[in-house]
Amino acid sequence: MFSKEAIKTSAGRSPRQLAWRRFKSNRVAIPSLVAVSIIIGAVVFAPQVCALLGISPDIRDESAIDSRGQVIGDWGGISPEHPFGVVPGIGYDVLARLLYGARISFLIALMATLASVGMGMLLGMIAGYFRGRVDGVIGRFTDFLLAFPSFFMILALSAPMVQRIEMSGIARDNDARILYLILILAIFGWPYLSRIIRSQVLSLRERDFVLSARALGASNSRIIFKEILPNVWTPVIVYMSLTLPGYLTAEAVFSYLGIGVQPPTPTWGLMIADSTKFIINEPTYFFIPSLSLILVVLVFNLLGDALRDALDPKSEN
Repeated sequence: MFSKEAIKTSAGRSPRQLAWRRFKSNRVAIPSLVAVSIIIGAVVFAPQVCALLGISPDIRDESAIDSRGQVIGDWGGISPEHPFGVVPGIGYDVLARLLYGARISFLIALMATLASVGMGMLLGMIAGYFRGRVDGVIGRFTDFLLAFPSFFMILALSAPMVQRIEMSGIARDNDARILYLILILAIFGWPYLSRIIRSQVLSLRERDFVLSARALGASNSRIIFKEILPNVWTPVIVYMSLTLPGYLTAEAVFSYLGIGVQPPTPTWGLMIADSTKFIINEPTYFFIPSLSLILVVLVFNLLGDALRDALDPKSEN
């Protein structure tokens, strides 16, 4: 039972206002939102940030390394000129390559997230609304993909699929690898959301507003997209906030294994893979991109948890 004060406080508030109130009351919500905003801003405006700091991902600073390629100075060459140090043996600025590498990593993660969400929502709504044979076919296909060893298939299909994309003329070299990663992550990612949306639609299709629309002669497409779709955004928003960092990690892993973007284009996975060669003499170069990836994934997950709690109608007002 809610107290009279709680009922009085929540009276007259819209669901959006209540969700925002719950979101603000979460101690990590606002800090994580600010951190995510700063990260996205730095990634989007990476050229401007690098120009402001006077650094570049492609210009070698030979004064920062000696004749043997060893970094001059402690902590990987961290200095006012190079806030995160320089790459051993080359002299590239680590911060600049982190920012430019994040642009590719975020592009892959964002496009894969949007594609998987789009497919998952569409197929989940169709399966939950029509039920019967349609639900059975989509359900069995979903079970097949969920049972598939996706990680090993991504590794195995990398070379032939990238070659096929290049032969088709759609994209070449690293663009073909980026497209492959987006497609393959989306294909193996949509079944999870599809199951969630299906269960939501199975409940919504029996609600009064859907029955009323059907009685008034509304078409199935109108009911799905005008009546049901606006009521399934809550799990979709939470799913996106939690899936994006997962795809960031996946891109880093696949680039580390050599099936993602290839040098000289920087990505976080390539930087981590390259840093392992210098982990004994220059551990700073290994820890900076690794910790950056951990922190980015952490703040996105914290934001996703906060959104999930805020959008939960069962939370206290």
